[in-house]
Amino acid sequence: MLKKGDKKLINAWAFYDWANSVYSLVIGTAVFPLYYSNITEGATVSFLGTEWEHPDTLYSYALSFSFLVVAFMSPILSAIADYTGNKKRFLQIFCWIGSLSVMSLYFFEGIDTVWIGIVFTVLASIGFWSSIVFYNAYLPEVAHPEDQDRVSAKGFILGYTGSIILLIINLGMILYPELLGITSGTASQISFVMVGLWWLGFAQVTFKSLPNNIFHKKPEKDYIWKGFRELKIVGKEINNYPTLKRFLAAFFFLSVGVQTIILLATIFGSTELGLGTINLIVTVLLIQVVAIFGAWFFSNLSHKYGNFKALKITVLIWILVCLAAFMLHKDLPNVDILFYGLGGVLGMVLGAIQSLTRSTYSKLLPETEDHATYFSFYDVTEKIAIVLGTFIYGLLYALTDSMQWSVLCLAVFFILSFIILNTLKETKFVK
Repeated sequence: MLKKGDKKLINAWAFYDWANSVYSLVIGTAVFPLYYSNITEGATVSFLGTEWEHPDTLYSYALSFSFLVVAFMSPILSAIADYTGNKKRFLQIFCWIGSLSVMSLYFFEGIDTVWIGIVFTVLASIGFWSSIVFYNAYLPEVAHPEDQDRVSAKGFILGYTGSIILLIINLGMILYPELLGITSGTASQISFVMVGLWWLGFAQVTFKSLPNNIFHKKPEKDYIWKGFRELKIVGKEINNYPTLKRFLAAFFFLSVGVQTIILLATIFGSTELGLGTINLIVTVLLIQVVAIFGAWFFSNLSHKYGNFKALKITVLIWILVCLAAFMLHKDLPNVDILFYGLGGVLGMVLGAIQSLTRSTYSKLLPETEDHATYFSFYDVTEKIAIVLGTFIYGLLYALTDSMQWSVLCLAVFFILSFIILNTLKETKFVK
């Protein structure tokens, strides 16, 4: 078994970002949201006996539901995983659920099959985000505290790089489908299958090297109830670490903004600004490329000035992003250029804030064997934030018929996060 800090182990762990990030980009951000919007544009969609005049609101609510499921389920499963020492098996199960669900989106091909798109969007989201809980929980087990900022950033950099490669391939297929003798819609459907195969295939590299049950736990038969007890113990322990507890509060508020913007940015550009598919894909690619540099830059910045200061800088920039997006509207001259510029700024802090929050939380953890359970609280915080963010976004859009007010509302959450970050005290590894 590879030891903590081993370069091969760190590379194998980080490679899961390479595997799964294609879901975030192609399915969560770029191709699928645009594909969904194009199919449902101007239509009233029927789902579960309800007529939806704004199909984008249905999509937003579906995502909210998936995150609610993850928020409810992951603490219980994580506690069981810690008690049984079986994080790796849970990681593999949810990877399979997510990747197979993504491939099933191939069968969403028109208004009559919107239910397929919604159902497998929910299942893919559950698979992806649940697997991330167990993946993140490995960070304190593969890297020493002083290396965790760098290792976390390495994962995100690999993820952005891999997802860019696949998105460019998918984009070529969608823009020039005649070269393959297919339609643009079919090209999009094939891209969903490619995402699932990429995710599942490259994940095997990670699964081959990650250890399982490193603390040699031997669970008793009633491990489910012991898992619940493990969850209760960790919940009480968090209250004994005020900095960790307040960091989770700050993370909650910034996640409302960050994750909602990631999930709905392309729909904002398409619906609110009237931008074409090419403009939006170019913006997404720009964000990913700049995010690689941003993750590296802020990792070095945190090493020099501390995690808390680096995080506060990123949050301030996110506030400016929300204010700038609120001022954008489709009648502005060169609105596409302005959207590109906004995407570049967003990219600079996207990889940075995701990488830094993960490594900062890992460094704040006490000496423990319950890494999955602790990270499930991190994950639940994020998922409840996403539920709130996507719900508010969809609700304000339904009430005002404008996404600009939704974006402006997100700035409030970033401001609350910044205020809390200012109250955090330095620890041994975090300052």
